[in-house]
Amino acid sequence: MEKLKETLKTVRERFLTDFRFRAGVFLGINFFINFLYIVMKLVSGIYYRSAWFIALAVYYILLALIRLMLLHRVNTRDERMELRRYRLCGIMLLLMNQALVGIIVFMVHQNRGFNYPGVLIYAMALYSFYAVIMATINVTRSRRQESPVLSAAKAIDFVAALVSLLSLTTAMLARFGGDGDPMFRRVITALEGGVICVIMILMAIYMIVRASRKLNRLSRET
Repeated sequence: MEKLKETLKTVRERFLTDFRFRAGVFLGINFFINFLYIVMKLVSGIYYRSAWFIALAVYYILLALIRLMLLHRVNTRDERMELRRYRLCGIMLLLMNQALVGIIVFMVHQNRGFNYPGVLIYAMALYSFYAVIMATINVTRSRRQESPVLSAAKAIDFVAALVSLLSLTTAMLARFGGDGDPMFRRVITALEGGVICVIMILMAIYMIVRASRKLNRLSRET
């Protein structure tokens, strides 16, 4: 019993004083929450035979794989390795943005989107707003940290939050839009999707350029 108390005390002290350890804990929690979100999307997609749910679940699976890659390196002290992971994350986001563009184009062309049955839409609204608020706060805070891996993790959370907001918007239009003008739905989906894609592209380019410059500087110094 005493040994357990001592262990808990050590973990608590490390959590309060070691920002990398603390960030790793939060990364693990976020990964678990997003894992549940992915499972929910897959189950809903299969049950309701919705290609949109399944497509979004696959997109989130790719984001989860990036999170795992970053979580594996969260405690590294090798600056070059961190910068390479940071740049790789930017490259992967740039490539994944093409898949998101494809999803949005089909949504606009077919005037379709995500449809959350029953009260599920309200649960998704709560999750989406929470995700966007927390991701925005974390991205702002990550700018004060010196860890590229942690900054990349916060960028991934921000992207995931934006995509969940897009799916929520289309679901809201489908649920509460009634028999309104179909063109209005297309325009809103295209505008929001376009803004999200542009944000992702700018973030990815910034990450790639920033990491490349720092790696070149480190190479010159050695």
